[in-house]
Amino acid sequence: MEDPLPEQMRAAGTALLGTLDEAGRAAAAHPFDDPARRWLEYRPRPRPGVCLADLDRAGRKAAHRLLATALSPGAYAQAMSVVALEEVLDRAEGWRRGRHSGDYWIAVFGDPARDDRWAWRFEGHHLSVSMTVVDDQVSPAPLFLGANPACVRHAGHPVSRPLGAEEDLARALLDAIGSAGRAAAIVADDAPADIISATRPSAPGQIEPLGVPRGRLGPTGRALLDRVVALYLDRLPPELATREARRLTGGETHFAWAGPTRPGLRHYYRVQAEDLLIEYDNTADDGNHAHTVLRRPAGDFGADVLAAHHAEAHGAGGGDPVRPA
Repeated sequence: MEDPLPEQMRAAGTALLGTLDEAGRAAAAHPFDDPARRWLEYRPRPRPGVCLADLDRAGRKAAHRLLATALSPGAYAQAMSVVALEEVLDRAEGWRRGRHSGDYWIAVFGDPARDDRWAWRFEGHHLSVSMTVVDDQVSPAPLFLGANPACVRHAGHPVSRPLGAEEDLARALLDAIGSAGRAAAIVADDAPADIISATRPSAPGQIEPLGVPRGRLGPTGRALLDRVVALYLDRLPPELATREARRLTGGETHFAWAGPTRPGLRHYYRVQAEDLLIEYDNTADDGNHAHTVLRRPAGDFGADVLAAHHAEAHGAGGGDPVRPA
């Protein structure tokens, strides 16, 4: 029987740290309370952690095994496509920027072998996956996937389009909700330059205008909006996706679109519900450079499970427990 997800992550995190030499461990391992834990950076910038390119074969495989614990098989394939696009983009830019598919960093906060509070992040250009584990509960956000180019074509057909479903389902929703629904959903004629939550360590609790509420949509529109939400939640392993979907029941979900609706032009959308923010934009490089993010404004970087942990520890009069060696 497969180990529960927190134990899979714990084993994979411990194995990764075990592959590192002294310098690699010094770069990768940070205290849990390090401010760098609350970090999201999807641009090509310096970042905390040990670089994938600097690891040996065993270390790189251990890093990928840790990443795979956080993603469904489909999302892991998307992530690998995002990584590979670094070489495609470097060629398209004439090799001037020196982009590299090994330019991804892994950081671990706390000791996965011993601590009841620990976290990790796998991050580089257009990919940021942050997981926080507290008392054997996994808090799975933020999760960012981008693609540049968003679509690579050959002979008139796409050969690479990692985030195609994210665009196509939202367009199908726009088509299905009718003129009244579109009038409420389209909140601006022009798309913003980027996702609005950007690289902020705290996502906005609510972005106005909210757009069209799910309750005002017909059956087809509601089903398609549910599919959009499920598409993003299904980036997570099944047990996490199911838990997150269950958490959303009972609240209202809103869908908002900005920009033209014709394909090929710069566009943006977001989905908001209680403690859920999904954002998508395809606005740079003439609408061929996509960003997507799944965030939990009240639960990013484990804020929800940490609050429960501290409340329980305070109530018991104790500090943070440590796992036996």
